[in-house]
Amino acid sequence: MPSWTDMKETQPLVAQMLVNSFKKDRISHAYLFQGDKGTGKREMSTLFAKSIFCKEREGAEPCQTCVNCKRIDSGNHPDLHWVSPDGQSIKKEQILNLQKEFTYTGMESNLKVYIIVDADKMTTNASNRLLKFLEEPNQQTTAMLLTENSQSMLDTIRSRCQLLAFQPLNPERVEKELEDLGVSTSNAKILASLTNNLQEAQELNDEDWFANVRKLVIQLVEVLLNKPNEGLLFINHQWMPHFKERKQLQIGLDVLMLWFQDLIHQDLDREQAIVFTQEREKRDQAVLRWSRQSAAQSLSLILEAKRKINQNVHPTLVMEQLTLQLQR
Repeated sequence: MPSWTDMKETQPLVAQMLVNSFKKDRISHAYLFQGDKGTGKREMSTLFAKSIFCKEREGAEPCQTCVNCKRIDSGNHPDLHWVSPDGQSIKKEQILNLQKEFTYTGMESNLKVYIIVDADKMTTNASNRLLKFLEEPNQQTTAMLLTENSQSMLDTIRSRCQLLAFQPLNPERVEKELEDLGVSTSNAKILASLTNNLQEAQELNDEDWFANVRKLVIQLVEVLLNKPNEGLLFINHQWMPHFKERKQLQIGLDVLMLWFQDLIHQDLDREQAIVFTQEREKRDQAVLRWSRQSAAQSLSLILEAKRKINQNVHPTLVMEQLTLQLQR
């Protein structure tokens, strides 16, 4: 149950603007929450709804314990309505049903709130129905539209909403959040370096195949260092069977990039930036093989491999070529 204090740590500007709307008693009839997946849009909208309905709130802070707060937590508040895509899109019928709900008198008060998740996925007909809804706002109705891509929405809808832009989480924040969720410090560092999307980081951590990515990267580096003639054998018999999908292979290459970035960080005495914190001995050995310049060149080679994967070049051929290049 995040509070406004929590939200100010992750999204300070958005949180402060919403808190100010309570202080000034100027809640808009419609908000557009724009931001990447995992930046806290759903949590923010839920908290904002609590603050609207809570009768025991102090300033903007809801009590979290009253009937209204608990109903919102359980998804059973009669005057808070959620709309999500039905399949691939939000359909006209869903907006019509929403409008019908709003013709009834509120169960607890005249306050009503609706939250549309993935609002950019509304069909044209659904968008036009919502537009009519927004054009005639009820003073006691608040809408929150959540989207990762507001540019895909009608300009006329965007213009009737107060736009609030959610910023990507910084890596340190993602790392701390992951550790709080029980992820090991070493894995949290890697995940936070791969993505600033907390939800995506959690999903990666839960994937069985990801658990061995770190180990495979270290094994590849050891082969390149100590048994270069076995590089192609390792790629074909251990690396490629693990990364069955192109998306997985891209992530494997991203983790390999982190290794070479660590070599550069070590050369520049940037200890805080190092991700593979438990592999100091292996890094000491690796810096004798790859200078800062050659580590930077290796990063370029990996980026080129990633580009080829995106262009549908055969993944095994790409990895074999990259392995030979890294051996030189």
